[in-house]
Amino acid sequence: VQLQASGGGLVQAGGSLRLSCAASGRDAYRTPMGWFRQAPGKEREFVASISGNGVGTSYADSVKGRFTISRDNVKNTMYLQMNNLKPEETAVYYCAAGCYGSNSECYRAWGQGTLVTVSS
Repeated sequence: VQLQASGGGLVQAGGSLRLSCAASGRDAYRTPMGWFRQAPGKEREFVASISGNGVGTSYADSVKGRFTISRDNVKNTMYLQMNNLKPEETAVYYCAAGCYGSNSECYRAWGQGTLVTVSS
């Protein structure tokens, strides 16, 4: 599976962004996927995950109620709608495929990352 993340950018605190992750290649169709992020000087952390059929979703406690993960299996694309963003959420956001849940070691494929900068 090859992954291409996009949609990052600069946004003010309280603003919104929608990230996209396009999947292609063998086994891309209906593979479970997730979003992770890595802030400067910090370890990569789980953000959200979605099952292959889109029914199951899970979120980090810090983003529940503000972020929504979704997917369009016709387009083989996953999304992350981020609302009410906070400056501490400035990070490179990575999409990953092949697993459902928060364990990064479970995922088989990773995108290149897209930078989200939240200004105060």
